[in-house]
Amino acid sequence: MEKKYSTMGTEQQQSERFAAEEELRPADWSRLKQQLQADAAQLGIDKIGFASADPFVELKDILIRHREKGFESGFEEPDLEKRVDPALTLTEPRSIISIAVAYPSKLRNAPRSEPGAYRGILSRSAWGQDYHHVLRNRLARLEAWIRERVPGARMASLVDTGALVDRAVAERAGIGWVGKNCSVITPEWGSWVYLGELITNVPFPPDTPVTESCGDCTLCIDACPTGALVGPGQLNAQRCVSFLTQTKGHIEDDELKRKIGNRLYGCDTCQSVCPKNKGIHAGHHPELQPDPEIVKPLLLPLLSLSNREFKEQFGHSAAAWRGRKPIQRNAILALGNFRDASSVPQLVELLRKDERPEIRGTAAWALGRIGGEAAREALDAAWEAERDEAARREIGKARAQFTGERQGDEQDGDPIR
Repeated sequence: MEKKYSTMGTEQQQSERFAAEEELRPADWSRLKQQLQADAAQLGIDKIGFASADPFVELKDILIRHREKGFESGFEEPDLEKRVDPALTLTEPRSIISIAVAYPSKLRNAPRSEPGAYRGILSRSAWGQDYHHVLRNRLARLEAWIRERVPGARMASLVDTGALVDRAVAERAGIGWVGKNCSVITPEWGSWVYLGELITNVPFPPDTPVTESCGDCTLCIDACPTGALVGPGQLNAQRCVSFLTQTKGHIEDDELKRKIGNRLYGCDTCQSVCPKNKGIHAGHHPELQPDPEIVKPLLLPLLSLSNREFKEQFGHSAAAWRGRKPIQRNAILALGNFRDASSVPQLVELLRKDERPEIRGTAAWALGRIGGEAAREALDAAWEAERDEAARREIGKARAQFTGERQGDEQDGDPIR
């Protein structure tokens, strides 16, 4: 659409003019959509789709059942009405634009763990610059593109923490289909994509949803370390390793501690095994490319990071949003799962002196898993000194390992080398 609406008058006048004209020129909106599709790559968008702004009626019942079963993570928008009704985010919406930005799946020259120099790993969603910033940048470009051509347009951009369910929008907009692993799978980029959306009063014609599906494949469900995928497209977030690595408190379940392995943030298992992701790698967004030493860092140095050092090392990454405590706790879990005897002196120091009970309790668990006389002596001393109930419980369980059977030789909980 070459002609632009006049920029004269107040915003209200522009919106009124837009509302009066948009009903008369449906062919122009189709041409505008085609032009936007052609320009999407220049805006840094790998795939763009268009959907109606009607409420997601069927989704509401799914979300209600999900909540009733206790499967929510707690990170979601609590108001279910906002999650299914775009009009509660933008008044009188006419369409939603869904965007996908592909991220890398391969780590070149990845360092490997070695005895005394074991490493953790960040999931691919935390490689490179924080994807929230990247997507906001892309959506800001998209808004500017539309505003230049339709000055009276109203828009609201959402990234991850917005009210709407990104996957439902993307599926309706033809970006891809929601796989059994609960990820949107695109024909072009697999599920290695970040999603965002823009609600607007511009009446873009909707796209047709993708009809491809997972078929009979259940590899993701079978491979989930904790059985968090309780059915096709059904996730119990409370058992999901990705969710667990982002929590701040104690992880009480010893089995879940073992299953985390050496994951410091997130989990890629259900995507890594997906046949639709085989051979796909996006290396064309420089800001999303990983630094091997950051996404697969040495574990021992993480234990002594100050807040300032943590921000310097991880502040640019999506993994930083919960602060350093979850990363440090997960690093301790990883050392325990590696049974790294060289880490015992630092773990003993944390058990004795760290002010955070979650860190003391996790250090106790790791020491019990590693074993040895130094670990045993430290646990005995800590048992006498500890006053926090949860940390003391972990110390007690760790001490019990020296008189009972050693726990957890399960191979499926072994760390990723």
